[in-house]
Amino acid sequence: MKPKTFLMLIIVGLLATTYVNAQESQTKKKMLVVYFSHSGNTEVLAKQIQNLTEAEIFKIEPVNAYPKDYNQCTKQAKQEISDGYKPELKTKLDNIANYDVIFVGFPNWWSTIAPPITTFLSENDLSGKTVVPFITHGGGGIANCFVDVEKLCPNSKVLEGIALPGTRVEGLKKDVEDWIKRTIAE
Repeated sequence: MKPKTFLMLIIVGLLATTYVNAQESQTKKKMLVVYFSHSGNTEVLAKQIQNLTEAEIFKIEPVNAYPKDYNQCTKQAKQEISDGYKPELKTKLDNIANYDVIFVGFPNWWSTIAPPITTFLSENDLSGKTVVPFITHGGGGIANCFVDVEKLCPNSKVLEGIALPGTRVEGLKKDVEDWIKRTIAE
């Protein structure tokens, strides 16, 4: 083979590879895992999802942390939910528009969304985004959590969520992996 022909083949191959890579990067959805975790269980689940999806991750934190004492925390959460209170957030996300798929994780508090997540969903426009809720719970299951996410994201496509017992999250990695494969394949 002549050197000129060989060089042309290399150039054409490089151009084709560059084109294919550009096409793939345009079609690959940019994903984000946002979560609020009080006891650490939801954080474990959020990190599992991040590892399985290669998504970026963002921890939601209220300006005033919730009490560490379980009874005090549940009392405060119940009152905030009853009052429709949206706590101010210490952490802000400036680039929400950059993401296509947003996993939203939180503990089930009093059969609904933890107030910091209500604040986050109220302050960020997720119109046109795909929202995938995930929750941890102490026995309350899904309750109204996913329906309440849909209410706060009326112009989003909300996919099937997952609800796992918080204290068993570590041992349910296969369930999380199966859920992601099933959900993101849609």
